[in-house]
Amino acid sequence: MRGEILHYDSEHGFGFITGADGKRYVFGREDLRRDMALSKGVEVEFQPNGDRAGNIFSVRTRAADPANNVAATAARPLPGAASAHFGRDAENETESTAVWSYFWRDLTSNYLNFTGRARRKEFWSFCLFWPIGLAVLAAIGLSYDLPTDDFEGGSGLPILTLSLLGLYAVFTILPWISLLVRRLHDVGLTGWLAILCFLPYVGELAILVFGLIPSQSGQNKYGPVPAGVRI
Repeated sequence: MRGEILHYDSEHGFGFITGADGKRYVFGREDLRRDMALSKGVEVEFQPNGDRAGNIFSVRTRAADPANNVAATAARPLPGAASAHFGRDAENETESTAVWSYFWRDLTSNYLNFTGRARRKEFWSFCLFWPIGLAVLAAIGLSYDLPTDDFEGGSGLPILTLSLLGLYAVFTILPWISLLVRRLHDVGLTGWLAILCFLPYVGELAILVFGLIPSQSGQNKYGPVPAGVRI
């Protein structure tokens, strides 16, 4: 979303942004995509999350305001910072669109991210690597359980295998739900429809349909077009 810096306290590292929707969002130094000079009137792009702004990067500084003596110059990065790229170039600079990178981010930085949008490639990357991870853990568990006397004799259970698979399922259920929500956001639908994917009989069909619908062109109410999507 496009917005404008209202105030920034460099000493304490927090400030406020007025969004294009007319709402005011709070942000901290940790919400900046990269180090940059901030002052009143600087225009930025950011990702709203409730009443907080995240993933912030500057676009340009508004024309000079005589009342505030704001110079009409582009926002400059702090000394030592890398050269800035904005818009889609900035997105591509900071986030890889490789299938493994999508899967890894879903399990790390996007673990509980229920805001923003997820393109089809990200969705199917998770669907590709999730069963691969399951198979690897099953192989590891069975390599330990099979040689045991109890398991070979039929009197025991593959304890390690079942434990690994159970932990894997528990660990990945939340990023899977958050990915479903962001995929629905990407096509302009409410994330609550993700419930359909867990219903009997219709769950598999819902996953297939939601995974095949193309991204909405242009920014929608859930955020900008994901990096890598051709419009």
